[in-house]
Amino acid sequence: MRIHVATDHAGLEFSQQLQQHLREQGHEVIDHGPQEYDALDDYPSFCINAALGVAQDESNGVQALGVVFGGSGNGEQMAANKVEGIRAALVWNDSTAELAREHNNANVISIGARQHSVDEAIRFIDLFIATPFPGDERHVRRISQLGEYERTGAIEGKYVGADV
Repeated sequence: MRIHVATDHAGLEFSQQLQQHLREQGHEVIDHGPQEYDALDDYPSFCINAALGVAQDESNGVQALGVVFGGSGNGEQMAANKVEGIRAALVWNDSTAELAREHNNANVISIGARQHSVDEAIRFIDLFIATPFPGDERHVRRISQLGEYERTGAIEGKYVGADV
């Protein structure tokens, strides 16, 4: 499987160790940066590029997922979710890694490098990659609604508006 990876300065060393693990597992790893430590770097472009890589691969029929890192993982998840077709989930334990795939068919996960050890992050990533999306109708329906709103700003048959 192709795995797109991005981080910020807080997760750089972390990311390098995880990329090595993924390569050892036989995955093709695409590193979207950064390539060197810069305490003032900006994560949005790195994470958006990783998400764009996942989205492009999916549209081309290539099996791909993404992993983004930062101090908390929050901003990195937000950046990845700006890309159409990306469902990025913040993962902080085994259950959230599995449920991100089982319930949301997440195609990107975000992990806080300052919140977890490398061993924990490897476990989360391995679980995420290994967990299939079972395709239950209720989950497919909900994911479709998210995609519909992302594309059109509406969800057919549902009220979506500011005067809620």
